[in-house]
Amino acid sequence: MTEQDIEKMDEDDFGIEEIDLYQTYKKAVKPKTEIEEDEPINIWKEIGSFVGPFVLAFLVAFFLKEYIIINADIPSGSMENTIMTGDRLIGNRLAYLFGEPERGDIIIFKYPDDETQLFVKRIIGMPGETVTIEDAKVYIGTDETKTLLEEPYLKEEWVVGTGPYTFEIPDGSYLVMGDNRNDSKDARYWVNTYVDADKIKGKAIFIYWPFADFGAVK
Repeated sequence: MTEQDIEKMDEDDFGIEEIDLYQTYKKAVKPKTEIEEDEPINIWKEIGSFVGPFVLAFLVAFFLKEYIIINADIPSGSMENTIMTGDRLIGNRLAYLFGEPERGDIIIFKYPDDETQLFVKRIIGMPGETVTIEDAKVYIGTDETKTLLEEPYLKEEWVVGTGPYTFEIPDGSYLVMGDNRNDSKDARYWVNTYVDADKIKGKAIFIYWPFADFGAVK
């Protein structure tokens, strides 16, 4: 019996055992019209599968950098020994989304005398306060309510730019200085003395480089 003869037959022409053989044959030998051809390669799909993960990673990194975190390099020793020269740190852009900056916070902000630069300093005076510096001591308030500000974070004995200074901080602004008072160009020397709240880009949270300095900023 030829292959053509088998093709013309149906299951009624076979016995029970032959039916199983016939069905197996029919599955194994498909008419040429039913033979599946290889799907053509979709070049754009292939490119998308390769490039897609990189694009996604870029978008995630861009979103984090622009809306969640801010990176800062420290080029000077003005915040030593809290933050050392050459340290790289991460700031939280959302730190003040639902709250206000507090005294003692270390902030990343646009330098008031040149807003193309980012500076890192510590908040010393709050909006609406009077702050005076006398003999290397910082006082908060007027003569009737003057309170000495404890500053355990200072690098060393403060002997440069020790006062007297008086700062009347406008509403919506902050007075900031470096922890290394002997080598910090800060509010004591700026033309535009105060940092406006809307110029604060984030709160410094931790140092990520070098590994020797890795840790939270306090």
